[in-house]
Amino acid sequence: MDEAFAGVEHELGTTAACRLTGRSRATHYRRLKPPPARGPRQPQVQPSALSTEERDSVLELMNSPEYAELPPAQIWARELDTGRYHCSVSTMYRILRKRGQWGERRRQATHPAKTVPELVADGPSQVFTWDITKAAGPSKGIWYHAYVIMTSSAATSSATPSNWPNQLSGRRS
Repeated sequence: MDEAFAGVEHELGTTAACRLTGRSRATHYRRLKPPPARGPRQPQVQPSALSTEERDSVLELMNSPEYAELPPAQIWARELDTGRYHCSVSTMYRILRKRGQWGERRRQATHPAKTVPELVADGPSQVFTWDITKAAGPSKGIWYHAYVIMTSSAATSSATPSNWPNQLSGRRS
């Protein structure tokens, strides 16, 4: 296609050659002058960015005993009330995130691992426990509650429909 275009372009002109070959004129002119290859970008430093010393002093302020458990928005507001402005709230969050301190700032309670209670009996009638189970009945709206009382040696149970008063009056639950 490029060879056909080059042969026709000199005789008919660029516009007629583009129409004849079905090529866009914009594509033709873009191919004549391709954009220069991009080089590596230079890192840009914002003129209003905090210096390393300023970032360290803001981090030291946020980690001070007075502010250690407060979120950056409250630290910013309290410092502003005293007439001191260090940086914006979002910059405070950015500093904490960069240092890996972006989580909860309050002291968190640590609880010991919970153990499952174990019932141990080495004879009859030493351990008693119970359970209630709700099971579907023979038709819609009828449920059976099974009450189970267990001992270390035997288990007794009874099952009654949960809507038996309603069955007597003809209502459904």
